[in-house]
Amino acid sequence: MQKVITDDLDALVDVLPPHIRQPLRRQKDISELLEVIIDLGRPPEARFPLREVILNPKEVDQEDIDYVASRVSSFGDDNRAGIERTLHRISAIRNRKGRIIGLTCRVGRAVFGTIKVIEDLIQLGKSVLLLGRPGVGKTTMLREVARVLADDLDKRVIIVDTSNEIAGDGDIPHPAIGHARRMQVTTPTMQHAVMIEAVENHMPEVIVIDEIGTELEALAARTIAERGVQLVGTAHGNTLENLMMNPTLADLIGGIQAVTLGDEEARRRGTQKSILERKAPPTFDIVVEIQDRDKVAIHPDVSQAVDALLRGQLVATEVRWLDESGEVKSQKELPAAATERNARVKPQARGDKPPKLYLFGVNRGRMEQIAKDMQLSPDIVDSLKEANLLVTPKSHYKRRPQKVRDAEAANLPIYVLRSNTPAQFRQLLNTIYPGADTGKADFFKSAMAEAEEAVTQVQSGQEAVELSPQSAYIRRLQHLIAERSKLPSQSAGKDPNRRVRIYKG
Repeated sequence: MQKVITDDLDALVDVLPPHIRQPLRRQKDISELLEVIIDLGRPPEARFPLREVILNPKEVDQEDIDYVASRVSSFGDDNRAGIERTLHRISAIRNRKGRIIGLTCRVGRAVFGTIKVIEDLIQLGKSVLLLGRPGVGKTTMLREVARVLADDLDKRVIIVDTSNEIAGDGDIPHPAIGHARRMQVTTPTMQHAVMIEAVENHMPEVIVIDEIGTELEALAARTIAERGVQLVGTAHGNTLENLMMNPTLADLIGGIQAVTLGDEEARRRGTQKSILERKAPPTFDIVVEIQDRDKVAIHPDVSQAVDALLRGQLVATEVRWLDESGEVKSQKELPAAATERNARVKPQARGDKPPKLYLFGVNRGRMEQIAKDMQLSPDIVDSLKEANLLVTPKSHYKRRPQKVRDAEAANLPIYVLRSNTPAQFRQLLNTIYPGADTGKADFFKSAMAEAEEAVTQVQSGQEAVELSPQSAYIRRLQHLIAERSKLPSQSAGKDPNRRVRIYKG
């Protein structure tokens, strides 16, 4: 199908004040407009793919902002509003008193024919996850997926539309979604609940969801997939490796856990005793990395891809693109930076070059102290350009600051800490250095040995033994050691001092 673009541009231009609207209409490339920026005390600005232009030297005042706000729908908890029966998005910036002092008026376009490169994958009935940098067209492709599944394949499709970005503002969805049905979400924090409600109440064959970004949403996605419903969604991150390094979203591709092998098994595999493995079957069967609007890289079997990356193997992707005549072309391709990225994802082996970490919003002094206690020396750099791994806490990542956007645009993996705590720092360092050099303290080995010794003591008559504080996944391994010996165990205390206690049954 040839691409057809509809943007209802006049509807967006008409909500702007006259002194902004008129110079905007005079722009020769107005059909390519991306967004209009209206900030209090600054000249209004229009942004195009290759340029930015000041629309009027007159500074924006409060009346201009109120003029726009009064002509769009009400702003929700996510500070987003829209224009009924269009896909345009108006996002607000507020001061500390809650007054709107800035607006981003982004053009929403329905592009029919955008999924030609992946249409065969969608028709397989498998769950598909779309990844890509902001602005690359994930939501546009998701909208077209919903239409094709509902209209061309006659499937029962429900869209969970948190910010009305997929099906537009108002009670009547935009015709770009075809016969797919849309469920709106009252507040972003309830997206996971609406996902489950859609399955339980409306018997869909397919659920379409944009921006899966929290643990609850990842858990809801797994629940949906386990009920046999096809799931098509998007998530933050450019590549499969990004998800593997993000504890919040790693469950979408099966989750990552550290395990300790026996001596014989480690020799058989030719690996260290402490390794990383996939924890469970992935929620999504296929991952599509959107590299450009007409170019994608496909992982057709997520299980195999994740397992291979964890073993340090190079993973070839199927790269597809549209040529000048609109035909789909494809080839197998190893990413140019595959070797470098694998070095960050796989356990650090002796002699490997450690990753260069750029800390954003992370307490460097505390990180270095934890590393010193573990007898490790992570390479922490001062520039994002020098790094090959960005480390940031969840609170920063959710706000999508410029550093995070820069990292995603550069295809730089991002490791998201759940909090700025020693336990999270230890978990990060254990992910990068699960086995230390012979001359260093083997953190995993000592933790496992302590649990084995505690089991021996309890079996010899001691009532209970309390272990040293550890990170969540090391505690999980210690619980397994106790369970293997048929002894009860429990975790006690709060991070960073939470620890395992093994006792008599």
